Amino acid sequence: MTAPLRRSAYRRLAASLTFSLLATGSWTLAAVWQVLALGGGVVQVSVVSAATAGASVATFLLGGVLADRVRPARLLAGTEGVRTVSAAAVAALSATGHLTVGLLVCAAVVQGTAGGLYMPSYSALLVRVVEPGELLPANGLEGVLRPVLVQALGPALAGALVAHASPAAAIGVTAVVAAASAVAAARLPATAPATTGGLSLWSGLREGLAHVARTRWLSTTLLYSSVATLLVMGPMEVLTPFAIRAAGGGPGDHALVLAALGTGAAAGSLAVMGASVPRRYLTTMMVCWALACLPLAVFGLGSPVWLMVAAGFVVGALFNAPMVIWGTVLQRRVPRELLGRVSGLDFFVSLGLLPLSIALAGPVGQAAGLRPTFLVAAIVPAALALVAIAAGRLASDEVAHPLGTAGPGTGPAATPRPGSTT
Repeated sequence: MTAPLRRSAYRRLAASLTFSLLATGSWTLAAVWQVLALGGGVVQVSVVSAATAGASVATFLLGGVLADRVRPARLLAGTEGVRTVSAAAVAALSATGHLTVGLLVCAAVVQGTAGGLYMPSYSALLVRVVEPGELLPANGLEGVLRPVLVQALGPALAGALVAHASPAAAIGVTAVVAAASAVAAARLPATAPATTGGLSLWSGLREGLAHVARTRWLSTTLLYSSVATLLVMGPMEVLTPFAIRAAGGGPGDHALVLAALGTGAAAGSLAVMGASVPRRYLTTMMVCWALACLPLAVFGLGSPVWLMVAAGFVVGALFNAPMVIWGTVLQRRVPRELLGRVSGLDFFVSLGLLPLSIALAGPVGQAAGLRPTFLVAAIVPAALALVAIAAGRLASDEVAHPLGTAGPGTGPAATPRPGSTT
């Protein structure tokens, strides 16, 4: 489980990731309270939040292409450096009384763009600093860190600073944390770009799209992920508070459900990172995602709050555990020279429909009611997972391509198999 941490390069990469995720969580809460301190309301909060999320989704594809064309460590350090400057500028403007909501929106775009550029490069660099057998625990550590830092510690840090000082102080500390991420990334060993060809950015993106289109297991999983996001994430994000209120609960109960989701996500990642990659890895992922959807029915059936909390834990664990396996599968089976672009496509496809899902959840929930909406979110994605296993021929594919040996995208010393599209 701790094998990757024995490598100094991975420790630096993990440190950069840790600080980056902590800065993300801190910014998310600090930006909201900064809007309120400027006299803004729910509309302004939505605009700032949407600017961060939208910029992140919009730049995943660019981040994937750049991850294959430039030195990943340099890209990580550069993006975190830009994030540092942006947050520091906002903190200074806020402290001196010169900050406006418009300037905060611009900074939110910069913060989101940095996130969109960071993650594909992180995924592409990870396979260069650990051995193939260490990818699962490394991805598991990321799976633990993300909910803990983004959903818990980061917001808690910012909340304490806002309460005892000011939003400017919280955003200033966010800048310091982002700077620590940049320093850790700058200390990573220099690695050559995955591809040195003269392709344009658009040609490089098309090459990544072509690889996904001709690789059945990859296109099937990404298509399922996008549909599941559309059906599940909106109700979870928007309608959960209304389900809790209908059960007689309040904001404290909502916090408990969110905490259960995050705790379950961390627990699921911990469980997987201490194991080996399942032999039926694609089937295992799909079955876990199918089972993860089913407890959502609890939120539509007028269940007591304690049952919603329990359901939240199960949903978090069963959604996040296969994500650890999925990251490892990408890094083991995608050729190294395409890994950045495929990772960017993965983030883009998986999260691209999230804004639409959130936008539709309210009107659909109001028109159809909580019960039908949550039942659709629980049952339809679960059924589609079984369809994906059959239509994508995932069972036969995973048998034909076991992960017991190094694949084309893995290991510090691994080299791609000529002509491989697995």
